[in-house]
Formats: sequence, C-alpha cells, structure tokens
Amino acid sequence: MNTGRREFAKKVALTASLSALLPGLSQADILDIAKKKMKMGLVTYLWGKDWDVPTLITNCTAAEIYGVELRVDHAHGVTVDLSKQDRAEVKKRFQDSKVEFLGMGTNEQYDSPDPVKLKNNMDRSKQFIQLSHDLGGTGVKVKPNQFHKEVEKEKTIEQIGKALRELAIYGEDYGQIIRLEVHGNETQELPNIKAIMDVADHPNARVCWNCNNEDLIGEGLEYNFNLVKANLGDTVHIRELNVGDYPYQDLFNLFVKANYGGWVLLECRTDPQDKVVAMKEQLRLFNEMIKQAKGKK
Repeated sequence: MNTGRREFAKKVALTASLSALLPGLSQADILDIAKKKMKMGLVTYLWGKDWDVPTLITNCTAAEIYGVELRVDHAHGVTVDLSKQDRAEVKKRFQDSKVEFLGMGTNEQYDSPDPVKLKNNMDRSKQFIQLSHDLGGTGVKVKPNQFHKEVEKEKTIEQIGKALRELAIYGEDYGQIIRLEVHGNETQELPNIKAIMDVADHPNARVCWNCNNEDLIGEGLEYNFNLVKANLGDTVHIRELNVGDYPYQDLFNLFVKANYGGWVLLECRTDPQDKVVAMKEQLRLFNEMIKQAKGKK
C-alpha cells in the first residue's frame, strides 16, 4: 500500500485551504492549495441520474462541468459489483476525457444502534473506498444520518465519530478522503457535525458542506461555517443558485475569504427539460458569484 499512501499525500491537499484549514501542512502543500480555485462539478442526484457514463461525460463536457460525484444506484451503473475489467474501463473513460471522477456519493451511515447494521454499513463503506480507488477517484461521501429516541445523542455522536475515524484510517491506504455530508434530521445542524468531527479527529475525515436551511439557525451562517471551517473537505454540495432563498452569495464570500479550493457540486432538485443548458446557466451564475466574492475579499 506504499503507492496508495503516496497518492494520498498528493490528494490530501485538495481537502482544505491553507494552514488554517489543515494545521500541520508543509509550506509546499500550503502553496499548492493556494494556487487552486473553486470549480463547479455535478452530483448525479436528479440531473444525471438517467445518464450512463459516456452520456454523463459528453453532457458534462458540453456544459464545461469537469468534475463528477457518482451517486449510487443510478443509470451510470457504477457499483461495488463491477469486475476488475469493468472498473478499468470506467477509469479509462474518465481519464480519456476532460471530466474528473471525484468519487462515490453513497448512502452509508453510522448512526444505527443495531451493531449488525452498523457493521454492514462499515463493511460496505470499505467496498466503496476500494471502488473509488480503482476508478481513480479521491473520496467517498457518507452520511451521519440521524439520532434515535432510545439513544442519547452524545452516544450516537461518539459512535458516528469513531466510525468515521476507522474509515479515515482505512481510506488513507487507498488515497481516499471520507466526506461526511452535512445531512439528516438534527445531525445536519452544524454544532452536531462539529461534535462528530471532534470525535473522528483524523485529517482524512472531512466535512462536505451541504447548503441546508439549518446552516442559518442559531447564531447564523458565518458562525456555523466557522464551526467546521477547519474540517472542510474538497467537495461542497449546492442546489440551484437561482432557486429558493439560501444565501449563496454570502456562502461564497466565506469560501473565498477562507481561500477554499475544492469542488462545488450541483445537487439539483428541479427537472429542466434540457439539463445541459441548465448546467451552463448554473455555471454562469457560479462564476458571477465567485467574481463578486473575490471583489469583497
């Protein structure tokens, strides 16, 4: 696994910005991160769920969207059951294109009080880590996912955090980041995500900001953002930038101020007839917001 460790050392630079976000990085790593900029990508949530891999690559290329997180159980057909030959073929398709395969977006979660269910989720998560590695990806997205009435919240937080740490250690050998999506009833509240990350306490376990309305509760967006700023990973999920009232401009202002250099991935909820045109429009809005945020830095 020495090769995997070397790959991880290169890729971990994508997980955050500057030394404030990842204490202990070398000066060379800090400078490498500083050169990076936010890029828009796609999650195959609703836009892309019906596209096979060649169609996905073609449509993303047409829209100039050059990064993709593959949500599980979609038409792309990328699953843990793929043979070694099939994995090599999928990897080559991405390598031969401008579109970067970023990793798998899974539904694996670690909150269950049932030890058998927890073990099954852990085992399957490790299979996804191997799959993402084989396809040339950089990480696997997972979920917290909820609290249970019969279990103290602190116990569930500790359980999720310990599971993340185990996976982070496992993923390190495969060059894979474990991306905890800010998700789930109550678990998506940023103080709870912060508590989970404090337990995980591993540089390979990172937070995937998810643009939920809960980001605004309590002391507000900036306060909640700062709670997990040091744990931010290399992916962020957003919805349509021109739908709803989420303060995307304020969020991008915070990202630019923090010198964030990761992927901002469209996880859209609408169903436009021409999704390539829709992606182009989202990219235009994204670029405008980043430009405005840089003007305020």
